Amino acid sequence: MRGIAFFSGGKDGLYATYLAEKQGIGVPYLLALKTTIGVSPHYENLSELKKLVDAMGKELLIFDMGKGSEALAEFISSLDVDYIIAGDVLLEDHLKWVEWLAEKSGTRALEPLWGRNTFELAKEIINAGFEYSIIAVNKEKLSKEWLGYTFSSLGDLELFLEANPEIDPVGEFGEFHTVVLKCPLFEGRFNLEPLEVEESERYWWLKFRLVRR
Repeated sequence: MRGIAFFSGGKDGLYATYLAEKQGIGVPYLLALKTTIGVSPHYENLSELKKLVDAMGKELLIFDMGKGSEALAEFISSLDVDYIIAGDVLLEDHLKWVEWLAEKSGTRALEPLWGRNTFELAKEIINAGFEYSIIAVNKEKLSKEWLGYTFSSLGDLELFLEANPEIDPVGEFGEFHTVVLKCPLFEGRFNLEPLEVEESERYWWLKFRLVRR
C-alpha cells in the first residue's frame, strides 16, 4: 500500500507520515500546497524544507490551490497511491475536506492523529524522537520572542506550556507553526538558523536556513 502525505515541514504532518509508515504504508510522495489565503510561513521557506524531503529520500510534489480542490483530487487520482495522509487532530472542517478529496480521488483518508488529546500527543511526538522549532506565531496569541523556540525534550514542552497555559500543546488552532529538525524519518538532524523576522496580517514568522549538524 502506498500513500501521499500533506507536507509543510511541521511536526503534525511528519508524525502522521511516520505513523503511516509504521503501519506498513509506503509514502513515496510528500505534497506541499501553495495556498490562496494569505502568507504561508511554511511555503515561504519551501526551498529550505526541500532539504528535509531530500533527507527522507522522498519526492516533493507542489500543487497550487488556485486551481481548486477538484483539480487537486484529479491530480491525486493520477498517482499510484491508496491513501491521502494528513495530520489533523481536532479541526473537523479540514478532516471533512481530506475525506472529500479521498472520495473524489478514489483513495482513502488516513488521519492517524485524529481526536487525540493534544498534550499526550505532544509528549508522544517528542518521545518518538522528534525535535522541532517554532517558525511562526499568531500575533494575537504569542509574542514573537517565541520564534525559534525548540522542543527537544519534555522539559521544553513543560516550560512552554507553563509560560503559555492558554495555548494548545500542538498549536492545533493556529497559535504557532513548526519545522521538524530531527525525527526517525531522516538521518541526522538540522539546526534552525533564523535569517529575519517577517510580519503578515496574522503572523510573526521566520525566514530561515536549515543547516545539517
